[in-house]
Amino acid sequence: MSKTIGVLGCGWLGFPLAQALLKDGYTVHGSTTSEDKLESLDKAGITPFLIRLSPGGIEGDIQAFLRGVSILVINVPPRLRGKEGENYLHKLEHLRVQVRESGVKKIIFASSTSVYGDQEGQLDENSPPSPQTESGRQLLAAENLFREDPDLRTTIIRFGGLIGEDRHPVSRLAGRTDLRNGHHPVNLIHQTDAVSLLQFIIHKDHWDVIINGVAPEHPTKQEYYRSEALKRNLLPPEYQPSAEGKPGKQVDCKYFPYNTYVFLTSIFS
Repeated sequence: MSKTIGVLGCGWLGFPLAQALLKDGYTVHGSTTSEDKLESLDKAGITPFLIRLSPGGIEGDIQAFLRGVSILVINVPPRLRGKEGENYLHKLEHLRVQVRESGVKKIIFASSTSVYGDQEGQLDENSPPSPQTESGRQLLAAENLFREDPDLRTTIIRFGGLIGEDRHPVSRLAGRTDLRNGHHPVNLIHQTDAVSLLQFIIHKDHWDVIINGVAPEHPTKQEYYRSEALKRNLLPPEYQPSAEGKPGKQVDCKYFPYNTYVFLTSIFS
């Protein structure tokens, strides 16, 4: 069996994932949309490919990228703003045609908890999706595009907000006032756990399932962002006084039996 994994999208999450898979003994094909990044992928030991998906087709030698790949990680987020932007689903439809031609059978599709929309209360992998944004709707359609293909074994991982040492929402919330829903819980995951979860899926053969990639900690927004701002010597954001009513959305990872997967990194700094 091939020990080659394709990581389509070697950016903030895909690049450390590719590095981790190399350490696990895999050969890794990695794609980027930037010519400037090809050399850094090559220096890291990743076989680099310049691949650009668009609603009109695919630029780059996608079949060379997919050749010999036994598992494909699709890590290409939609780039939409409201109703503007490109058609994400059309991009993924072109990709699926190429995947079918290549003979790749196992897919990990990196999605988002945005497919659950604005539902209230505790949600898990058995909760029905109800996307409210164009991005969420196209993500769900793209999930189904691969899940419903009988020739593919597709696992969907719906990530919460991705955070890391160089990426944290508190940097853009600092100093803001009159924010709403401070009593709502956060749904986040650290970069190290996002990578580790993807490795775990591959190592343990978790196929044809949906997994919520969200840390088990769910402090309120007000509590969490105040704490994180103070640790960074930033001005904490201010929220409107909490009113009784809607509790907000808490997304839990319930797929794994107790202690099968143990989260490695707290969302608190």
